[in-house]
Amino acid sequence: MLSSLPNILTLSRIVVIPVVVALLFFPGPAPAWTALGLYAAACITDWFDGYLARAWQEESLIGKFLDPIADKLLVAAVLMMVVAVDKVDGLAVIPAVIILLREVLVSGLREFLAGLQVSVPVSNLAKWKTAIQMVAIGIVIVGDDGPAWLPVTTIGEAGLWIAAALTLVTGWDYLRAGLKYMMAPTSAPPARPASGLVGEKR
Repeated sequence: MLSSLPNILTLSRIVVIPVVVALLFFPGPAPAWTALGLYAAACITDWFDGYLARAWQEESLIGKFLDPIADKLLVAAVLMMVVAVDKVDGLAVIPAVIILLREVLVSGLREFLAGLQVSVPVSNLAKWKTAIQMVAIGIVIVGDDGPAWLPVTTIGEAGLWIAAALTLVTGWDYLRAGLKYMMAPTSAPPARPASGLVGEKR
């Protein structure tokens, strides 16, 4: 049911993407800070939509489908734009690429395991990765349009490197957790743990 508030919040995260992308084409503090505000609001909905869906018992298949897609579209679009407009350049492009590749890896892994009715496991480290990644991307959105006395771009790029390092660790954890299913004979996939695996939002 798309009309439920949790799903509306998820859809709003998708709708705001082209606005943030458009704002990043324009130089100056006003577009940069506006883009940051919209991006921050989208990140906040990422937490609220899942929380409200569970609290109000309004979890739906369409919501579970759209939520991770909205997250990945937002991250991918903003990362590509900050690179395109040179808010991130040089070696700092490397962590951006690593983060994008990890998103593709986890999406492919989730799709494969969904056919086996197995969810991608989640970890506390992945939650930290997501939090640091969101903050770092928000900082680089502002970049040199931030306060002159603060090395905003340097701080944002450092955050991207930290997020990329955690991305490599958590990406390997997810891949390793799925390898036993990938390597199993197609006629006899390994049994799921008794407790099951917890679904991963990010």
